[in-house]
Amino acid sequence: MNDQKETLPLLAMATLGVVFGDIGTSPLYTLSACLSAMSLPPTAANLQGILSLIFWTLVLVVSVKYAGVIMRANNQGEGGVMALTALAAHATGHSGRLRWWILSIGLLGAALFYGDSIITPAISVLSAMEGMEVASPAWKPLVLPLALGVIIGLFLVQRRGTAAISHLFGPSMLVWFLLLFGSGLTWIIADPQILLALNPWYALHFFGIHGIGGLVILGAVVLAVTGAEALYADMGHFGARPIRMAWYFLVLPALALNYLGQGALLEINPSAAQNPFFRLFPAWATLPMVVISGIATVIASQAVISGAYSATRQALLLGYVPRLTIIHTSASERGQIYLPGLNGVLMVAVIAAILWFGSSNALSFAYGTAVTGTMLLTTVLVFF
Repeated sequence: MNDQKETLPLLAMATLGVVFGDIGTSPLYTLSACLSAMSLPPTAANLQGILSLIFWTLVLVVSVKYAGVIMRANNQGEGGVMALTALAAHATGHSGRLRWWILSIGLLGAALFYGDSIITPAISVLSAMEGMEVASPAWKPLVLPLALGVIIGLFLVQRRGTAAISHLFGPSMLVWFLLLFGSGLTWIIADPQILLALNPWYALHFFGIHGIGGLVILGAVVLAVTGAEALYADMGHFGARPIRMAWYFLVLPALALNYLGQGALLEINPSAAQNPFFRLFPAWATLPMVVISGIATVIASQAVISGAYSATRQALLLGYVPRLTIIHTSASERGQIYLPGLNGVLMVAVIAAILWFGSSNALSFAYGTAVTGTMLLTTVLVFF
């Protein structure tokens, strides 16, 4: 028992790089996407309403739904949409038609996860590189080439495996979350009034002002919980306790304070609405933060790419996809695999997404569709 207690913090740190990389980089683009969704000015009323929606979405979707409820459903310790599909199919007994529908829902959820595996690297790396525009508008032409270079490099190194550097993912993301925490707290201290957004009444009041049209904003607000599925999908690797520990004690406070800090910044300086995340930092720190955010987005991208490999292997074992070449890249870690065919398809798809959409804001609504679709199907499977 003592050994387990000693390893729990280490496992919690390891989850930061694998489980929380995606949701941890969402502050790069979420608030600006929310404001651009309805072309809203960053007034105090709009900011408090949007931030209230973001905060309570984090609490209800991640803390309550995933950490509190869905992670209780495990298939011999394993999580993820395929494991949940197996549990739901078993719960329905041998009813042929209903079982067919359950399996179809599960496969559709897995398909949407592939969409997530394409859009996450594209939007994350793009949003990190867009920080260069904050440092100097003259560097805007470099954003797309640099983003493409990072993506191509990321997929080319997959064949070598990530075992040699994966132990650095957790500490790197720990630094990232501490930066989120500190930068947000600094601006909250400058404008404590932004803490009013923690009151859920402001979220309801936002809909009262904007009516049904305010529902459009939810497509952008859901970007704050991208990666929530990873809490359940990676449960088999780490267990529920380390994931919950990391979420409640570090990730949730860091995300909440950073979003509130961005809101406080915009109340003080509304002209920062185009890219509030990088404006949280002094001018001299902009380029270092571009580099740090680039590292964080690469880690987040690596997590979903590895997840796509794992999902494909599960689908292969169940006979849902044709036979593919699987290469084990680590002699000690069974989960470290590389699929050359899938890797090439993902790389081409991510490059196409970057070239087609051109910016993180343009990608945000496609991202929201994939995320909400996966979460809806997960909810249906949990019902059964």
